[in-house]
Amino acid sequence: MIDRDAVRSNAKYLRQVRPIDPDEISEYIEGTPHPAVVRRVLREEAYDLGLFERDDGTFVPVSEEPAPDPGWRPEQLPDRYANRVEDMLVERDGVNWHRDESGERLREVIRRLKEDYYHKNPVEYDREVALGYAIYHLPDYYAAAGYALDDLVEQSLLPRRLRVLDIGAGVGGPALGLHDYLPDDALVDYHAVEPSAAADVLDDLLDETRQNFRPTIHRERVEEFDFEDTYDLILCANVLSELDDPVAVVEDGLDALADDGTLLALAPADLETSTGLRSVERSVADRATVYAPTLRLWPGMEPSDRGWSFDECPQIEAPAVQRRLDDAGGEPGTFRNERVKFSHVHLRTDGTRRLDVRADPSRHARMADMEDHVTDRIDLLAVKLSRNLAEDGNPLYKIGDGSEQLEHYAVVTRESGLNRSLGEADYGAVCQFENVLALWNDDEGAYNLVVDAEAVVDIVG
Repeated sequence: MIDRDAVRSNAKYLRQVRPIDPDEISEYIEGTPHPAVVRRVLREEAYDLGLFERDDGTFVPVSEEPAPDPGWRPEQLPDRYANRVEDMLVERDGVNWHRDESGERLREVIRRLKEDYYHKNPVEYDREVALGYAIYHLPDYYAAAGYALDDLVEQSLLPRRLRVLDIGAGVGGPALGLHDYLPDDALVDYHAVEPSAAADVLDDLLDETRQNFRPTIHRERVEEFDFEDTYDLILCANVLSELDDPVAVVEDGLDALADDGTLLALAPADLETSTGLRSVERSVADRATVYAPTLRLWPGMEPSDRGWSFDECPQIEAPAVQRRLDDAGGEPGTFRNERVKFSHVHLRTDGTRRLDVRADPSRHARMADMEDHVTDRIDLLAVKLSRNLAEDGNPLYKIGDGSEQLEHYAVVTRESGLNRSLGEADYGAVCQFENVLALWNDDEGAYNLVVDAEAVVDIVG
């Protein structure tokens, strides 16, 4: 039995002097344990000690600088992940896994997954369902996780050293996205909670991560998980709609956040899961601050509209494993999934918001009072909560200020140099609208803010 306290004490001393060499530390420990045993202890204690293991086997203090902006814009899922999924398929069904009976079983699995999500049916994961899920969803979930992290990095709120809890980790799309988003010198103590057969696929895929991304998989239901540690980042990716009591799970997560930590929840962009996410977000309003994207611009107000808001980012190319299954199915495009559309929310318990901007009652109309402003030209402050929703015709954007009781949309009927900023603004940006015409859209049961040649739109943040 090695004296772990002695290893820790020596490491704490040496880290201030020079790189920590397990060979050297072993000489200072009673019984002179083998350096490999010392290395194992250092790896197990690395997060608490703040030690990064270098390629030469020595350990150095991890940088205290926050993670930089990686310019996240993946064009495809890295081959090492896609190839690992295909290796699992070949191992199970041979090189022609995508053809004949085995291929048709996987295509039927994906059809059922789509149908179950549409009808909000619970999904039962066995090995085949997990592999079908990986084929279809690994690329888009991988990409979505990185785009959601951009909101934290721009305010230097994603540390290089972080303990992560991934609730309902599935086959690992968000975990792999986080891994590739972070710099090579990041130190991550990663914990996945995944009770289903998806954990086996996750376990294999995590073998492709760096040595300083140290995973632990907890094969239990989150309702039975002991939130004994504190976490810098908690992920709830594409799982809340599958839980019996998602609000209780999020509340447990918020209690387990570090003082400056973030809970990031993601959901598919469809109506049921997206609005379900917003319902959970609003249910914990007394426990957490919405950091992004649905900022509350009016203190003391909460939205009560339907809340269907999602982002859409550049497509990600279907990997070869996905293309092979699709090409062999005789239904071109049915089993390719290249669109990156998702809803998300960042929750924090320290009061921090992505943009410290608030509406001014002396200047801005409040969406909660929009009924009083119909047919008037008004000024307001609002968050852009969609890309262009119009397939043709006038550009249409969902907007909100955190007080809305019904949906509000900005409709651009005449673009000009004075209002072009609305189209250019990113999802989640705060915009100031001046002289827009407020109208009621009876067909949609929503308010339209008409942005015409007389209107001005500026990006505030």
